[in-house]
Amino acid sequence: MRILMAGVSGFLGSRLVDRFTADGHQITRLVRRSPRTPDERQWNPSAAQLDPAVVADADAVVNLAGAGVGDRRWNDEFRRVIRSSRVDTSTTLAITIAGLSAADRPAVLLNASAVGWYGNTGDRVVEEDSPAGEGFLADVCRVWEAATRPAEDAGVRVVRLRTGLPLHRDGGMLKPQLLPFRLGIAGRLGSGRQWLPWISMRDWLDAVALLLARDDLAGPVNVVGPNPVTNAEFTRELARQLHRPAIIPIPALALKIALGGFAHEALTSTRVLPGVLTTARFTWALPDLRSALYAALTE
Repeated sequence: MRILMAGVSGFLGSRLVDRFTADGHQITRLVRRSPRTPDERQWNPSAAQLDPAVVADADAVVNLAGAGVGDRRWNDEFRRVIRSSRVDTSTTLAITIAGLSAADRPAVLLNASAVGWYGNTGDRVVEEDSPAGEGFLADVCRVWEAATRPAEDAGVRVVRLRTGLPLHRDGGMLKPQLLPFRLGIAGRLGSGRQWLPWISMRDWLDAVALLLARDDLAGPVNVVGPNPVTNAEFTRELARQLHRPAIIPIPALALKIALGGFAHEALTSTRVLPGVLTTARFTWALPDLRSALYAALTE
């Protein structure tokens, strides 16, 4: 397939480009700067600028654009960046797709979202039909997903990737934890009772490839593993695999001082299950935390 991708330089996007290329797909990359290679096309989502011909040339569009929520300490300015980097890109792509003739529209839009949609669920299990929760990230996810509706209303298959916490030593939630764990100065966050909807990198890539190919799957999809764990369980397993102690709990107050507004989200409990993927008979290569963490640390 000819795939137009946004967010290609990020933690997930760069790996998905490699996977799609290995699968034989042709990738065109959307970039904000001037193109440097033949496979790049410039756009300006902040100003809703995108050449419709670039989209018309694609069989599928994949949008993973968005500032990393853990990249900086949260303040009002960074909250605006988190929101606009997601909503502007999704809106620009969806409106451009909808403006094309039916013959020129791509068949599918895979658009990033997040399990932050559900807010704090405590011990309550949620699947794709659960309503949006409360809080900043839940609000962002609500408008983020709504931004894709013009493409959906135009008859394009839209998949909203409610991604959990992908595990890999080079990014995501795992990378910033490795040094303190290896130094033996890490531990559970707050009470440790909050649920973490993790997924191995291998399974995340396999799931997205499946969702690209399966024209019977649309709407929100929880891209998470089948066995969520609590923060305390995650902490114990990571410490075991690194052969280090993890006995120093990090109080909620310390997190608030260090992370600002992000501390609330870091302590959120989201017990998410992959209902759509399970029904679609997706097979997880690494369904348990022990094997997923081992792969994340060694592959």
